[in-house]
Formats: sequence, C-alpha cells, structure tokens
Amino acid sequence: MLAHAIEFVTNHYLLAGAFVILLVLLLVTELQKGGKSLSSRELTALLNSEQGVALDVRSQKDFSAGHIVGSLHIPYEKLATRIAELDKHKAKTIVVVDAAGQHAGTAARELQKAGFSAAKLSGGMATWRGDNLPVVK
Repeated sequence: MLAHAIEFVTNHYLLAGAFVILLVLLLVTELQKGGKSLSSRELTALLNSEQGVALDVRSQKDFSAGHIVGSLHIPYEKLATRIAELDKHKAKTIVVVDAAGQHAGTAARELQKAGFSAAKLSGGMATWRGDNLPVVK
C-alpha cells in the first residue's frame, strides 16, 4: 500500500503538490472561520477591564445550571433574530461561550458579519470549569 502511494506521488508530483497546498489552505481557512480564540485567562482579563462581554449561546437549561458572571444569554438558535440586542455592546469585544466550542466559531462569525468585534472562548464552558473559574446560577 505504501509502495503504491510513493509510486503515485513520484509519478504525479504536481498533482500531489497541488493536493498538499489545497489541504494546507483548507486548514488555514477552517481555523480562521470563527475568528480569534481566547483562553479563559484572556477572557477574564477582558471582562475585568470592561473591554469585553461574554455571550453564552447555550440552551436556557445549561445557562441556568451555571454561567460566567455577568454574561449575556442568547441561545445559538435565536442569535440571528436577536442580534440587535447586542448593539449597545458594539464598542466591546463580544466573546462567544458555548458548551465545548462546537457553535462558538459560527456564532462569532455571524457577529463579525454584523459589524461586531467578536471572538470565542476556546473549549467553551468545559474549559472554563476545567480551569476552576467561578460560575453563577
């Protein structure tokens, strides 16, 4: 199997090179999609300096079970219709928080398209709790 792959690459080096370049470009594009990723420490610094606001996009049930102090709550499914509620925070960086990072990138991208400065919490609430940071109910 490996011998066939090596033979293919040596016989079709331009095709293999183009594949590698496209793969790298795809990875770079995917990593940039959700905007900047912040650590829990960076988010804490933004919140403490009042230069940022946390936006929790988890379900109402998850939000009620525990969230970051002072965070706003708009469920991910309702973000597109309720984005105007965030207009008063346009001067700040909105940091999107979800359960484990699965929706934060998409939500941050939607906010950027709407003219907001947005980032996402790397790893979501799982990282926040893993770092033993406080949550309120």
